[in-house]
Amino acid sequence: MDLARSQRLEALPPYVYVEIHRRVAEARQAGRDVIDMGKGDPDLPTPPHVVEALLEAAQDPVNHRYPHGLARGLPEFRSAISAWYRRRFETSVDPETEVLPLMGSKEGNLHFCMGVLNPGDLALIPDPAFPAYEAAAILSGAEVRKVPLLAENGFLIDFDSIPRSLAVRARAIWISYPNNPTAAVASLEFYAQAVEFAHRTGTILVSDNPYADITFGGVAAPSVLSVEGAKDVAVELNSLSKSYNMTGWRSGMAVGNPEVVGMIRSMKLNTDAGLFGAVQRASIVALETPEHVLRAKMEVYRRRRDRVVAALRRTGLAVTPPPGTFYVWAPLPSGVSSMDFFTRLLDETAVVAIPGIGYGRYGEGFVRFSLTIPDARLDEAMQRIESAGDSLLPGHPPRDG
Repeated sequence: MDLARSQRLEALPPYVYVEIHRRVAEARQAGRDVIDMGKGDPDLPTPPHVVEALLEAAQDPVNHRYPHGLARGLPEFRSAISAWYRRRFETSVDPETEVLPLMGSKEGNLHFCMGVLNPGDLALIPDPAFPAYEAAAILSGAEVRKVPLLAENGFLIDFDSIPRSLAVRARAIWISYPNNPTAAVASLEFYAQAVEFAHRTGTILVSDNPYADITFGGVAAPSVLSVEGAKDVAVELNSLSKSYNMTGWRSGMAVGNPEVVGMIRSMKLNTDAGLFGAVQRASIVALETPEHVLRAKMEVYRRRRDRVVAALRRTGLAVTPPPGTFYVWAPLPSGVSSMDFFTRLLDETAVVAIPGIGYGRYGEGFVRFSLTIPDARLDEAMQRIESAGDSLLPGHPPRDG
């Protein structure tokens, strides 16, 4: 029996996280008390009213069968998504043709690639970026080219820097703000530039927007669909995972250009039967969560952010408080590689942060800390890091608080 991996899997880039997981597992097997600040998985529970809605819906035998509408999703859920976009972004989307429930935005990303990209099509992927964008494009047979996100540009894509030879060939380009891993937030003006680029080059614009509600200091994260003409060229992937602490529920949405949404729907019709009906019912309730509940959670992340930023600054890292997401994207001193810092941090403190190289070549020189661990554990991690002091950055004196 030939058990060789498929050419699709062989085409995927080396997965840095395999090595990270191996080293973390070794530390735990050695009996060390590892504090994992690498996962973007909220520790705060799903709001109780959402859980209650799930329990009630799960008792209804209607939801024990294939969900109504299969891959199209419940009409009530599509309408709730449309209403949420109207409230949150002042954007009108048709629940019949421009909204599609997903099993999380990661699934939608893969189905977009499989339904829209042909082998040999060019996909423009930001670097650094969530690795699933590149992986999905490669699995579809597309050619991937990277577009750098640079600190001097606020980690925003500089569309004018993309060579015309690539811009006119591109079938799709990805953007994601508030950004994982850099925590940058984009303005509506940036989105207008992105839409203009897509119109000018005939490129499909894919916006991944699961962190839209996680911002600080009065910063508001817009949707690309708020730009006039965006629905002609753009599709937005979104999720209830981050805003409503529902990562395990796998509930999300694709919204925007009706032709692209239809292609994703066609892929889903041939690969899954849709999202569990009870989860869809509970997701409707989640989208109606009072604003004060979300604000309280943002305050938790803000306090954690400020604690982490202050501690990292005292160790010598020139960290800027991020305006969005629940990540701190910390620059490393010149000459310190992200994998070396990850290794030293794990060895000296048993704290895990993700090396920037895991997000692409332009992520080198940075490390990502997640704020999604309980306060007591976060405080313990920062105490360990501050106690380690110079051993984490040998040859680089710590800064004053």
